[in-house]
Amino acid sequence: MSDPDALARLRAMILADEALADRLALIEDRDAFSAAAAEAGRSGGITITAEAILAGSKRDPLGIERFTGQQVTTLDWPGRNWLPAALLPAPGQLAIDWVHFGDAPLLESFFEDSLRRAKRRPINALLKVCTPLGTLGNRPPPDATAAPDGLIFHMSRCGSTLVSQMLAAMPGSIMVSEAPPLDAIVQLVHSHPEAPLDQRVTLLRGMAAALGRDRFGNRRHYVIKTDSWHSLALPLFRAAFPNTPWVFLFRDPTEVMVSQIRMRGSQTVPGTELDAVFAIPDPHSLSTEDYIARVLNRVTQAAVDHAEIGGGLFVDYADLPYAVERRILPHFGIEADPEGLAALRAAATWDAKAPSFAFEPDAENKRRSASDAVRAASETYLSGLHNDLKTLAARG
Repeated sequence: MSDPDALARLRAMILADEALADRLALIEDRDAFSAAAAEAGRSGGITITAEAILAGSKRDPLGIERFTGQQVTTLDWPGRNWLPAALLPAPGQLAIDWVHFGDAPLLESFFEDSLRRAKRRPINALLKVCTPLGTLGNRPPPDATAAPDGLIFHMSRCGSTLVSQMLAAMPGSIMVSEAPPLDAIVQLVHSHPEAPLDQRVTLLRGMAAALGRDRFGNRRHYVIKTDSWHSLALPLFRAAFPNTPWVFLFRDPTEVMVSQIRMRGSQTVPGTELDAVFAIPDPHSLSTEDYIARVLNRVTQAAVDHAEIGGGLFVDYADLPYAVERRILPHFGIEADPEGLAALRAAATWDAKAPSFAFEPDAENKRRSASDAVRAASETYLSGLHNDLKTLAARG
């Protein structure tokens, strides 16, 4: 028979023993995990059954906890294999929800895909790790002290995923691609410009450090791909990482708009929290084409406006994938050995968003399929900016 408080004691024991948590996190079968956790409990003097562990491991497939709130469980950084998953409301404060990633590196096209896989691990159904947002201001552990080697800003649908997948393929690379918890921090600090700069910088640096942890002890370089709208926050990123070079990727605006028309990104749909960021008057009165074009205008105009902020490089989609090796790696100060270059070049042959399929150029098809409304909106809001971007890219 289990102790009345056995489950709580077991959770505390596992959280206090990083090596034990790491071993249990490798077990992906729920029954096997529960049996192993029960055995670990018994070894630690906790009488509990595998059935009780299964019953106490409730999943939250709909993410309801994001809205109902979360209790803070610890006040400091968790072990190195725990990465931030989201910002959540907690009593009287905002908090960080952490997820154990086991032994899985961040190889998926987007951080959210890696996060979804990690959440399926049974350890994340049993253990809830939630720290105050202020944890990011605490002294980080040794595995989370390095600033990014490079930042990737982008227009959207312009090859940024290709670039990030090429960099992720290199041995020793940590590539964090459009991580929702980073976006949550940028939204938070960007919407509070009245807050002292040092506080906003601390939060951004802390989240970047938490996402780029050296979990395997082999980190050679660390690169962050931001969400497309983050170009509006470029001065904040520059304040947080004054020595980190950045690139801005762009593409023929008609091609980008065709891609967005086919499958809208959340940033190109009005009625979200980004409405206040883009400040587009009467967004619901605009046609789909005009709204998308005006969002892309905001994103690209911000990059052009901040071109002189220092550390930037502008790269045209038309120059990919070769520009990764010839321009982006040197700009980021990343020296690739033969093994790294081979992996990088191999990654360029596959579809970045569907790595099981070979890459096929689609620029001509996109331009040919563009509607008159797309062409008109692109000409009105983006053609001049596109020329500015090409001029900046030519500077090198």
